[in-house]
Amino acid sequence: MQSIQLKEKSQCLWDAASLGEIMLRFDPGDGRIHTARGFKVWEGGGEYNVVRGLKRCFGLKTTAVTAFADNPVGRLVEDFMFQGGVDTSHVIWRKYDGIGREVRNGLNFVERGFGCRGALSCADRGLTAVSQLKPGDVDWDFLFGKEGVRWFHTGGIFAALSESTAEVCIEALKAAKKYGTVTSYDLNYRASLWRSIGGAERAREVNREIAKYVDVMIGNEEDFTAALGIEVEGVDENLTTLPVDGFKKMIGKAVAEYPNFKAVATTLRSVKSATVNDWSAICWYKGEFHQSIERNGLEIFDRVGGGDSFASGLIYGLMEFDDAAKAVNYGAAHGAFAMTTPGDTSMAIKADIEKMVAGASARVDR
Repeated sequence: MQSIQLKEKSQCLWDAASLGEIMLRFDPGDGRIHTARGFKVWEGGGEYNVVRGLKRCFGLKTTAVTAFADNPVGRLVEDFMFQGGVDTSHVIWRKYDGIGREVRNGLNFVERGFGCRGALSCADRGLTAVSQLKPGDVDWDFLFGKEGVRWFHTGGIFAALSESTAEVCIEALKAAKKYGTVTSYDLNYRASLWRSIGGAERAREVNREIAKYVDVMIGNEEDFTAALGIEVEGVDENLTTLPVDGFKKMIGKAVAEYPNFKAVATTLRSVKSATVNDWSAICWYKGEFHQSIERNGLEIFDRVGGGDSFASGLIYGLMEFDDAAKAVNYGAAHGAFAMTTPGDTSMAIKADIEKMVAGASARVDR
């Protein structure tokens, strides 16, 4: 079985780079969007959250390829990136027309949910700068060739923003492969994003092409079925169980169809309520399956970004140890910890995750 071959650190300016949209998240706190009188704001985006976690929690050197309208909202998101430690030199700035008829920045209003009330997202991301990226807009030869990147991450949210972003995604993955950069992709299927550009059929067409250029594929049960056409066995429609055997069969089918996959990982989440989940993960690597510690009855404060933090912990584990058993536990622990704090991005430090991986309790740390 193929193993992951990373470029040497000495050959690369960046440990990891991402491609995707970064939005301004509006959080109504304990309340609801439609009754809110105030919001906290954070930055967030499925692909960006991964490299931010790799930087802030795990200490790797990361950059993000994205685009903003050059106005105060775009500069606010840039300032969040500064705080997160993610390099901004690959941000593309588009001239703002003064009103947003031509280009805008993405906004995402997100409720955390509680108990029987699930989390709710209301995105306002039409005509965003990043959704208008086209092949040729990014100098991939400079990023991957001259600067050098050890690991490149993107995902299905970016690919679904427009017809052209799917093309940019493929262009980027091909360039990464050309220069020997390891590639990962989170399927992150969102029916609402694909609806206006061809729906589920188009999503499957695009993602099946993208999958040809991916080394490490990440997704949940809906992602593999909807985006790749790989049916999940052993899952009930309410996801009230942790169908380990079904997921193993699903991953096995994916690997058989895409022999380029060097690793495949998925989270296992059973939703008891918005604030209580059973949580674990599986990773296939070098022909073997590895499952993380099961955290049944995990209490959730804000579930948004938990999957992205799983991805960053998994990637760190594979990069640092080349050990899937460690990697899947780092990923599951990081995802669990990230869901104990507000916002899309992780507030964990590496010591928190190492403590969880070692099986330490949540007793007070004095």
